[in-house]
Amino acid sequence: MSSAAATRPQGLWHRHPWIAYLAVFLGVAGHASSEFVAKVISNETAIAGPEVSVWRFVLGGFGLVVLALLTPGQRDLVKPIRENGHRILPLALLGVTGAYLLFHWSLDYATVAQVATMVTTAPIFVGVLNLWINKQALSGAKIVSGLGALAGVALLVTDGVLARLAGDASSLLGVLLAMGCALLLSIYLILIKPYIGQYGAMRISAVTMFPGGIGLWLLVGLAWGDWVDVFSLFHLSQLAVVAILVLALYNTTLTQFLWVGGLAAVPDITRGMYLFFLKPAVAALLALIFLGTVPTTWQVLAIMVITACVFLEAIWDKISPAARNG
Repeated sequence: MSSAAATRPQGLWHRHPWIAYLAVFLGVAGHASSEFVAKVISNETAIAGPEVSVWRFVLGGFGLVVLALLTPGQRDLVKPIRENGHRILPLALLGVTGAYLLFHWSLDYATVAQVATMVTTAPIFVGVLNLWINKQALSGAKIVSGLGALAGVALLVTDGVLARLAGDASSLLGVLLAMGCALLLSIYLILIKPYIGQYGAMRISAVTMFPGGIGLWLLVGLAWGDWVDVFSLFHLSQLAVVAILVLALYNTTLTQFLWVGGLAAVPDITRGMYLFFLKPAVAALLALIFLGTVPTTWQVLAIMVITACVFLEAIWDKISPAARNG
């Protein structure tokens, strides 16, 4: 793969970076609701987290394949596998099979708030990995805003969650699984970016998400003895069917395309990932709207801190050098 092919501008998102950042934010909003939908599925059907991950990525990955086949210029799904399958498919196993198995498994032990909060550490991993792999230095703005946003996440954690962790070993296991998910996702996002630049976001999303879903099916079958029959979907309750389809088609097919594609198109992937810090804020807003859960004072304060730090990072380039020096 030539460096020119990997880095050449492609499409509307590259020409107008604000559209790419908007796509990332919409993807973050989709991610923010995935914990709620997964919990609905588990509560309604008693389906465990690993099995939920199979439903999500087999159906969601298939949806991405269909979208790619319907999109001119993205229909040749064989080409990236033929040319770079030995690199792309291991990333699918890492960033989909591994990361999302840990994500849904963590929800069996930890609360929605705990999982959403710990997965939000992903931008920190992305910044460090981008420095290590791509030698892209962390600016003062990124360090300050990242530490500030992390402080906001800490406020969320200390809002009653820390006490529960201290007395509940299963919650601690769930939090560690969620952090493992964040780490694997970060590695995937950094390493898959050149291939999205070469082949396109939708095509790479399809050829990583669907094989990753098949990998999840095999892994859950071998490890848990639970060979999920995706054709039994409509034997479930109506609420469970709706929840699974929402998780697969909205939280995966659409969300993954916007999030992964947007991150590949933004000029600075570390800055783009900082939008992920808004995930707890979006999750709190969704909880207020759909569950009637009123955020606590600490949660409101944390949301304000996180939002302010993300806003600071977004406008940093527009601040005059004199103001920055001051």
